[in-house]
Amino acid sequence: MSENPTFSVTLEQRERFQFDVTFDNEKWPVLRMDEPTPLGDDTAPNASRVLGAAIGNCLAASLLFCLQKSRVPVAGLTAEVRGELGRNEKGRLRIQGVEVVIRPTLDGVPTERMDRCLQLFEDFCVVTQSVREGIDVKVSVEPTDVP
Repeated sequence: MSENPTFSVTLEQRERFQFDVTFDNEKWPVLRMDEPTPLGDDTAPNASRVLGAAIGNCLAASLLFCLQKSRVPVAGLTAEVRGELGRNEKGRLRIQGVEVVIRPTLDGVPTERMDRCLQLFEDFCVVTQSVREGIDVKVSVEPTDVP
């Protein structure tokens, strides 16, 4: 058994391209995902937007943690994520880039402790650094017959 922590997520098709995402903690709500029109009905975020949210959340949480640990008073924090889609050499749609702007509201004047956090926080963001380095994804398809 691996010593590394694991997580699991289950997706179940509801209709057309709408999927319910269930996480490995029953206390968490189900997340609905959908594809934009014309493929889906655009009733919920798609995977590209959820990835953008994951990147933004991870960076914002990492910065907030460092600021709190460094006793920099934070009154609030927002993050804005903009993703750019484009076509690769085969003409397939891909996320070409992601830009994240984090806006902490500080209760007081920024200090040297904030400068240290600005140097460190990105390196502690699991999602962003994993995406930057590339993640090994193994895929298998296991068809079943209709009962």
